[in-house]
Parts: sequence; structure tokens; C-alpha cells
Amino acid sequence: MNYKILFLNFCLLNSLFSQQNPTFGPEILVNFISVNFDAMEPHLSPDGNALFFNSLNDGITTSLFYGGKINDSTFSLVGQVPIVNQTITPRLDGVASVDTANNFYWVSTRNYPVDFDNLHRIRFLQSGYTNYGRVHGDFYIYSPGWLVMDAAITNFGDQLYYSNAFFNNCGGAPCKAALGIADKVNDSTFMKNSNSASILAAINDTTNYIVYAPQLSEDGLELYFTRLLHNSINTEICVSSRLTTSTAFGAPSVLVASATGELPEAATISADKSKIYYHKKQGGVFKLFLRYRNIPTSIQANDEMNGFKIYPNPATNNIKIELAKNEPYQVFITDLLGKEIIELRTNKQTTSIDLEGLQQGIYLLKVQTEKGIFTQKFIKN
Repeated sequence: MNYKILFLNFCLLNSLFSQQNPTFGPEILVNFISVNFDAMEPHLSPDGNALFFNSLNDGITTSLFYGGKINDSTFSLVGQVPIVNQTITPRLDGVASVDTANNFYWVSTRNYPVDFDNLHRIRFLQSGYTNYGRVHGDFYIYSPGWLVMDAAITNFGDQLYYSNAFFNNCGGAPCKAALGIADKVNDSTFMKNSNSASILAAINDTTNYIVYAPQLSEDGLELYFTRLLHNSINTEICVSSRLTTSTAFGAPSVLVASATGELPEAATISADKSKIYYHKKQGGVFKLFLRYRNIPTSIQANDEMNGFKIYPNPATNNIKIELAKNEPYQVFITDLLGKEIIELRTNKQTTSIDLEGLQQGIYLLKVQTEKGIFTQKFIKN
């Protein structure tokens, strides 16, 4: 076997498949009808119809609320989340997270530090609830001052992304914090993922930042989080991408930077990855905001592919592939979970692919020629 050629091919594939972090458009204020108080730490339900949040994170009267969707930028308050909130003061119940099976998770300081397991769970049923209690596991740090400040369940409930934070008179903010990953054992127990440190190595820059508020996209390929520069009040919302769910996240990029005192935090991403919600301070009050994902109108291939083009994007009825010259190639269209939907072989310089049978959403289009493979996401309207 020619290992040199094998290595070069591996490097080429890595280059062609390298992920770029997404970007998002201008900020839109969310109109949350009947909410005239601070709204923080939003979490969008998997179906996109409910937006959870907590009131001011002061640890005195912090409670969880939710509203129903009217449109992307308008929600109407339903009220407090049932069952989960304490009624005594001081209290802190916040940072909602829910999976597709209606397992609801939140952090609470009730009975802390007598009980360090401060992440809680409940499963809401059509009538009533079950599985109410604490989440246990080895991802806690059992030492005074440490708690799980944030935790987000993955879309299908198999993993937790969490932040261990240490508090010790650092002006209300954690003195240090970093992200981790825990795998589900059963409804009440999650255990640290053995590859957690390496998967998150590019994100946990604890020398320079306090890292918290994780949120994983439905496909597991994008991680949204907040970081705070040490000895500052300037938070920023970041995103990091990866090629597959078994590989490490790459270098993060900043999506929302902070002007002094605005404190943007806690992005939540819709299932189709078309929009994010987050909070920041405006006029002395924390409010919720929306941004839409930037999608290019056309796609130019990189130089190795000798100038082939894919258009339009977004696409409605069909999508076209145009090569600089006639040569045989294969086309694959998959969903974001890797399920193959369309496959064809052709040597036409321009090929039009019928998309009428595809539902609206985001897909991957792969083109393979003798020179290599090119992959690009596109949206089907």
C-alpha cells in the first residue's frame, strides 16, 4: 500500500470537507406579548412552537416561563412552567432545556450546597408528568462554590452539554467555567463522556475565558456557547462547527459581540438551523432577540474543483450544477443526518436536479469527480 498517497488523499478530503462556521443577519427584537420584565436564557422547543426563558437571574425570585409562537419574532406569554418553580424566596430556577420526548431539564439552587446535584428533570405528559427529580452523575464537582451553571439536553435526549462553574465573590459572575459532555445512562443519570475534553478542546479556552451556556444544533454539528473575557464585563456569543458527530469542534467564531453592559448570552438554535434566539440588555432590561442565518445566493466551488457552480440557493423546484467542462461525476443529496435521498451519475456540463419530492429544510449536496469531492449545504424552500 502506498501510504504517502493515502495520507495525501486523506488531507485532500479533510480540506474539501472542512466546515465553516455559520453567520447570521441583523438583530431583531422579539415581541413577547405580556412580558414586561427581564427575559433571559431562552430555549426554543424542538418543534419551534414554544420559547422558554427565565426571569432576571438574580437568585432571589428567578423562575421559569414560556410562551407560544405567533410568528418567528412574536410570542405570547402562557405563564410559568408548571411544577418546576419553587415558591419560596430566595430561589433560582432557570436555564430551560427540552428534548423531543418532552423531557424538561433546568438548574436550581434548592438545597445547595447540602445537595450538589443541582440539575433537575421532569417529563411532561399530555396529562400530568413523570420522572420528577434531580439528575445524578459524575459530571458535578463536589466542592463548595462549584455548581452546574448551565446544561442543555441534545435534541434526542442522549447527551447533556453542561458548564461547571466556580463562584467565589467574583462580582456576581463565575470566577471560572468550562463546558463538558455527559452521556445518558437512564432517565436520572448521565456520566461524563470519555472524549469530552478533546471534543471541546478548541472551545474551553479557560486561560482567557469563562465558558458557559452551551446549545447543540439538532444535527450535532454546531455548538453555540457564551464566553466572558477574564476581568471584563464583555460577553460574546460564539459558534463552533465540526464535520461529524464523532469529531472535535473547530475554532470558534463570534456571532454576537458585546457593547459595554449589553451582556449578550445564551443562544438557542432552531431545529432547521435557520435562526437563533438569545438575550441581551437593552435600556436596563434583558430582552430576547432573533437573528436569521445567512445563506449564499450562489455557491462557487474552491479552486481544486476547476470552477463548478451550484445554484440557486435557496432552491425551490430544482437545483443546478454547472461544471467548467464536460467530465463524468456523481451527485449525492443527503439530509443532515446523512440519509441518502438522491444519487445520480452524469457527464453533462450542466445538470438540473428535481427537488419537488423534498420537504422544506437544509440538505447536503456532494459532487464527486476524478479530482475529489465537494460538499455544500443548501436550503429547499
